Amino acid sequence: MQVWPIQRGAARRGTGCADVTRVLQACLDGETDEVTARRVVTHLDECGDCGLEARLYREIKNSLARQGQPDGRAAARLRCFGESLPHTGPADGRDRIAGG
Repeated sequence: MQVWPIQRGAARRGTGCADVTRVLQACLDGETDEVTARRVVTHLDECGDCGLEARLYREIKNSLARQGQPDGRAAARLRCFGESLPHTGPADGRDRIAGG
């Protein structure tokens, strides 16, 4: 999945926190291309806040993996929460990171 559109001046700006936030979960799940993964890792190494967020996501993922089958009520609450979030996706281009 290519998520780094070519934008004038993006390479000089570097990868910002908002850019990383948009693809962080996909990157941690191994669902991004190699270039995106490298840029995210570089940003995480340089940004304490984003690095902390990545560690939190990893811990949540590891914790859920240890749990086995999730509680049905908790899954329903999570599904409801997810449905309440604004829906954006690849079609609207807002999940792309500048710099590429």
